[in-house]
This record gives sequence, C-alpha cells and structure tokens, in this order.
Amino acid sequence: MKIGVAYPQIELRGDPAAVRKFGRAVEDLGFDHILAYDHVLGAVHADRTPPLMGPYTEHNPFHDPFVMFAHLAAITERIHFTTGILVLPQRPTALVARQATDVDLFSGGRLRLGVGIGWNYVEYEALGQEFHSRGARQEEQIGLLRQLFTEPVVDFSGRFDRIDRASLVPKPTRPIPIWLGGSGEKAFDRAARLADGFIFFGGGADHAIDSWKRLRERVSDLGRSVEDFGGDYVALSGADVGTLTREIDAWREGGGSHVTVVTMGLGLDSVGSHIDYLASLASTLTLQ
Repeated sequence: MKIGVAYPQIELRGDPAAVRKFGRAVEDLGFDHILAYDHVLGAVHADRTPPLMGPYTEHNPFHDPFVMFAHLAAITERIHFTTGILVLPQRPTALVARQATDVDLFSGGRLRLGVGIGWNYVEYEALGQEFHSRGARQEEQIGLLRQLFTEPVVDFSGRFDRIDRASLVPKPTRPIPIWLGGSGEKAFDRAARLADGFIFFGGGADHAIDSWKRLRERVSDLGRSVEDFGGDYVALSGADVGTLTREIDAWREGGGSHVTVVTMGLGLDSVGSHIDYLASLASTLTLQ
C-alpha cells in the first residue's frame, strides 16, 4: 500500500518557500505522494441562503494544484502528485485536459487526477458555471477527458461541452488515472461506473472500510476489475500516532491501495514542524 501526505495549505499560509521545502522533504522521507486540496476562491459564509456548508472561508489560502505540482515536478524526481480533489465541473473540460496532461508530461507520469463536484456555489458562480447541474456535468467531463487524452481528433456534442473536430497535442504518454472523491451513494455509483479509484474523506477508518467494501462490490457487479480499482483513505487522526498507525494497518488489511496522512489541525505552525512530525511518522511506519 502506498502512503502519502496532504499538503497543509492552511497552516503554511500560501508561502511558496514552504511548498518547495515540504515537497522535497516528503520525497526524501520516502512517502509516495502529495495530495493537494483545491479551491480557487474562498467565500464569506455569513448571511448566505442557502448556507455554505464546507469548512473553508475567505481567510483560507490555497494554491492551484496544477501550478504547484508543475513546480514540484521540476525539483523532485520520484514523488507522485494527487489532486484531492479538483472541483472539475467548475472548470472548462478542455483546459483541465491540457493542464493535467502537461503536469503528467513534465513529471514523467506522476499525476493522479482526483476529481469531485465540490460544495461552494459562490465559487461556481464566480467561475461562470452552473452549480446545480455539477454532478451531471462531471459525468460528461470524465468521458470527454478520456477522449481528449487518447483520440487523434475529438468531435463531441454533449449537454455541457462542444468540441468541433479538435485535438489535444501533445497527449499524455499513458492513460492518466481519474479518481473520484466525495461521499454518498451518488458518488459511489458514479465512481463504480466511470473512475479508476476513489478517495475517501472523513468518517473514520471503519466507515471508510465499510464504504470501500460496498464500492468494490459495485465495481465487480458492473463487470469491472476490482484489482485495478484503487482506494485512498485520507486519514485525519494524526494527533495520536498510535491511532493513526492502527487505522493505516486496518485500511491495508481491508484492501486499500493508498492512504493519505493529514497534518493540518495538529497545532503544527511551521513547515519545519510539519516535516518533523512526518519524519517521526515515517520512522514509525518504516518507510525508509
């Protein structure tokens, strides 16, 4: 099982020097991947109808995952990169295809494209996209991305996108894996039909393991290969290393292919303190 870490963007406060230091350290410590969360804008929550339900506000910093990963690709050699998750329906599909392809090319095939539908309708409006149709749009986008990645010329007319005999050049040198993230039956159904894997957020390891079992059954029922379908558990219990390692072991025993450790929310207030914590964890997990 591959073990990676989430980039702690809130506590590192948008510092570009921290991105470089963190990325190199995570690679040197033997972790497999860096997962980056995604938001283009943070919105004020007060006086909204309907209320904004997500955890981030106008005060929380984010880097664009594609830009950050392209930068890290130039200064690392082995570490893989995961968008976890890219809010796909608020972006133009062809532009995502171009950006994802270039990150994969510049990194030598180190990108895993995790996508989801998000929760911030203010952000959708600012980016000129419809919020309420985002699930249906994501379904169409996933198929179109695969066409753009592989077909010499794409002629596509869908509900949301039109491509009139055009091509993405250069193309990726391999199929870029597309994983879904989220929760709930709609997300699981969509992933079983369309995705290469699923990223589980929140709810604890027991909940994720149960959901993973049910999702794999759906994949199998559709005649797809369960062995080729990945599962990444985003572990939030890092305050207690013993609990965290037990969750990682349980996820491994449950057949998970990836786990991502989150260091945000542990009271670590500098890039050095995040790296020190991960160094201790890497020693515990014997990554090196």
